[in-house]
Amino acid sequence: CTLSARAELYLRWPKEKLLDAMKVTACVLGAGLLLFTALENSNTYSHSYVQNMWDTLGHFWQTTWLKLYYLLEGKESTLFLLGAALVPCLAFWCFNGILMVADVTGKPTFITRYRIQLGKNDPVDPKKLRQAIYTALCNQFFISLPMLLPMFYIMKWWANTFSKELPTFRWFLVEMSIFTIHRNRTLLVHLPLLYKHVHKKHHEWTAPIGVVSVYAHPVEHILSNMLPAMTGPMLMGSHIVSIAVWFSLALVTTSISHCGYHLPFLPSPEFHDFHHLKFNQCYGVLGVLDYLHGTDTVFRQTKAYQRHRVLLSLTPLSQSIPEAPRRAE
Repeated sequence: CTLSARAELYLRWPKEKLLDAMKVTACVLGAGLLLFTALENSNTYSHSYVQNMWDTLGHFWQTTWLKLYYLLEGKESTLFLLGAALVPCLAFWCFNGILMVADVTGKPTFITRYRIQLGKNDPVDPKKLRQAIYTALCNQFFISLPMLLPMFYIMKWWANTFSKELPTFRWFLVEMSIFTIHRNRTLLVHLPLLYKHVHKKHHEWTAPIGVVSVYAHPVEHILSNMLPAMTGPMLMGSHIVSIAVWFSLALVTTSISHCGYHLPFLPSPEFHDFHHLKFNQCYGVLGVLDYLHGTDTVFRQTKAYQRHRVLLSLTPLSQSIPEAPRRAE
C-alpha cells in the first residue's frame, strides 16, 4: 500500500489499542534499560557482590579463551570456523536431537507431556522428519557455511574479532540486546507471490518441531535466517566469542519457538506455534504489530493465548488451562 494509505490505517486505530501497544513496547524497552542501568551502576553496595561474581566469571572465561587461542596457535580462520559454525551447529543439533527422540519415541514423558498440539506428531511422521533433517543439513552446509566465508574476511578487515582480550560482560550484554532487536524475520515472505514460491515450504508443518526452524526454501534461509543474524555482529565488529554465543542462542531460541512443546522455564512457543497452525495470525515476535494490525484477534480468543507465558511449574499448561470440551452434535 501507499504511504498515504498506511498513514490512514494508523489514524483508524483506536486510541486505546495504540496506547496498549505503546505500553507493551515501553515495558520491554524499559526493562532492558533498567537492567543495563543496574549493571552500569556497579559501584553501589547493592551491586558489589554481583560485580565481583562477574569479575570472577570474566577471569575464568578470559583464561579459558587464552588457552584455546594458544592451543590453535591464534589461527584466525580456525577460530572463526569453530566459533561461527561448529559451536552453533553443535548447540542446534544437541538440543534438537533430544527433541527428536521425544518426537519419534514418545519418551521421555517429561518432554512429551508438554506437547502444545495434542495428538499431533505423536509420533512424528518418519518420512517428513527425514525430509526436514535433510533440508536443514543442506541449508546449513550449502548455504550457511559458504555465507560465513565473506563474513570472515569482513570481520578480519573491519574489527578486532580475534583479539586475545574478551569483551567486557557489560558490552557483551549491549551486543546481545542490539542483535536481538535487529534480528527480525521479514514479513515480506507472507506476500502471496513469495508465500506461494518461497515461504510455503516452511509452512508445510502446521504442527512444527524444533528442526523445522531451519526447514526453509534456500531464498528464505538466506534472507530471513542468515542475513538478519549476521548483520548485527558485522556492524558491531563483535568478538568471535560473542558471535559464537549469539549464533548458538539464535538457533536454540528459534528451535524453542518451533519445538511444539511448552516446556517449563523456557520462552513460550505458543505464539509462533499458532502462526504455523493458522498461517495468517501471529506474524511477529513481541506481538505489538500483530496487536495493532489485528493479526492476533483469533489467537486472543483461544486457550493458547492464556497459555502464552513462561511456565513456572511442572504442571503442563494443557492441564491447568485445558481446552473447552466440545459440544455434542
